[in-house]
Amino acid sequence: MATNGIKPSLETVDDVIQGASKFNAIPLWPQMVKYNPPKPNPRCVPFLWKYDQVRPFLVRAGELVKEKEAERRVLMLINPEREGPFTTDTLYAGLQLVMPNETAPAHRHTAFAMRFVIEGSGGFTAVHGKRIPMTRGDVILTPTWNWHDHGKDGSGPMIWLDGLDLPTFTHFPVHFVEHFDQPRYPADDIDPGQSPIVFPWDKMKEQLDGAGGEWVTREYRKEDGGYVSKTLGPSAERVDAGKASGRRRETASSVYHVIAGSGHSTIGDDKFEWKEGDTFCIPSWYAYQHFAAEGATVYFYRFDDKPMLEALGFYRWEGMDTETLVS
Repeated sequence: MATNGIKPSLETVDDVIQGASKFNAIPLWPQMVKYNPPKPNPRCVPFLWKYDQVRPFLVRAGELVKEKEAERRVLMLINPEREGPFTTDTLYAGLQLVMPNETAPAHRHTAFAMRFVIEGSGGFTAVHGKRIPMTRGDVILTPTWNWHDHGKDGSGPMIWLDGLDLPTFTHFPVHFVEHFDQPRYPADDIDPGQSPIVFPWDKMKEQLDGAGGEWVTREYRKEDGGYVSKTLGPSAERVDAGKASGRRRETASSVYHVIAGSGHSTIGDDKFEWKEGDTFCIPSWYAYQHFAAEGATVYFYRFDDKPMLEALGFYRWEGMDTETLVS
């Protein structure tokens, strides 16, 4: 092929690579391992956010940044190896705050969201006409394209952990937000115990405590047993004082929040010490195990990307008989 009347040299491999690259035809073979690695290679790394370090900044933001200046007052928990919205390569987490007599205005979006209530009283979230009181430890879902707003009565801040599938939309650029024409979408108070999008902590704790074993994990599921969403899966875990969880290694990535207790986790080659209120992430294929300190039972809230990976056929765990995947 001639370029400007000059026939390019094709004598060497470098000639081929450089020549083809000028036409945006990039040879695969020099970077085959990059696109076909021998094992999962997440860009994100394990990281721990200490609540007592982050909380003062969030509360001060509540005093300085008024509700009209911020649609959502959130500190994103961003992985040090990436920018927002990546907590892991597939999961987003953030600490959101609403102050007394405030409204986080109504909007809806493509992304699926989950809220784990960390602290406060008198707060609520309203999801498509249903106003739900926020109670510490509860998990509240915001399904895709449901109008929702948040508010707060009483004194002190209301703080919760947001979990969303926002990183997914870097690959599927279809996420967008619609704003309601009023601060609040019309809503009625409901009994949270009767709502399919609310999972009270007292019920989950009862399940964990009623199960045998030193380490127990339970997923939050729909009444029919299905996942609560196609992308995110919430769960809770109990580790008895002085005991440890099983060791796991899987293609799913996860975000953990410490509901109660203290201890440490080994993630890959590193040790992370945590206590109540802290949040940490585990990227794909890092081996991990949790160890509860003596004296108190540990309870975790966790959310992961397992529903999405299973639906796509991407979920694996170490030691899995992958031949069963062959059809």
